[in-house]
Amino acid sequence: MTTSGFEATTPRAGRDVALELAVQDPQGVRVAASVGARRVELCVGLGATGGLTPSAGLLAAALDAARDLGLPGGVSAPEVHVLVRPRPGGFVYSADEIDLQVRDVRAAVEAGASGVVVGALTPHGEVDVDAVRALVAVAGEAEVTFHRAFDVVADQVLALDVLVDLGVRRVLTSGGAPRCADGAGRLGELAARAHGPLGGAVQVMAGGGVRVEDVAALVGVGVDAVHLSAKRVVVDDAGPGGGGDAGYEVTDRAVAKAARAALDAATQAG
Repeated sequence: MTTSGFEATTPRAGRDVALELAVQDPQGVRVAASVGARRVELCVGLGATGGLTPSAGLLAAALDAARDLGLPGGVSAPEVHVLVRPRPGGFVYSADEIDLQVRDVRAAVEAGASGVVVGALTPHGEVDVDAVRALVAVAGEAEVTFHRAFDVVADQVLALDVLVDLGVRRVLTSGGAPRCADGAGRLGELAARAHGPLGGAVQVMAGGGVRVEDVAALVGVGVDAVHLSAKRVVVDDAGPGGGGDAGYEVTDRAVAKAARAALDAATQAG
């Protein structure tokens, strides 16, 4: 049986697969909590740039929202992980840009973020070991996810091993394809290596163009988590001085809820 263009295998019943949502405001944190997402990746400019570092004020507001949700009688609060990416474009950074990311990681952790999402490459398309080592070091006890810069590297299996050695906990990847639906074979290979030879030291999180109908098959290839934005655009004409009629993005609870249902169905299947 083929789902969304790739072969789906039968997931192991009861396997724990996390749901992570990319969100851009405190309300996104609340939506994530309402559908039982384990984590949020907090960022800005998601649709236009793929995501950039949120402001200190936005992080504080998102953390406050999560803390309020965690009060007695509230729903479980998702962990807040902060994307640290200083600009759009590629992932080869100058010394000043790496220094800025180190500062942003430190600030995010000190503010109370549970994790950070980072990535840096060399001009040859390999993991920038020195940069990532510095980012992991300043993160301290907070979890570090390597973002979709991973999809640019030529040898993803080697990169996975390198990231484990550097102390990275998780990789966000589409298997090198524009969409996870097209990279499922590689995602399965990476998950098998993470769970086998690497002993679970790193998690493989499927992300990149994920649709609700893709979720079951992604679970089937063995990933540890599924990441999506579940966003929709609110049309709002700001005029020539405010971006025209582009509008702005919000987290769509209906899409997030459907993704949660698809994930639950896939992990409970036997």
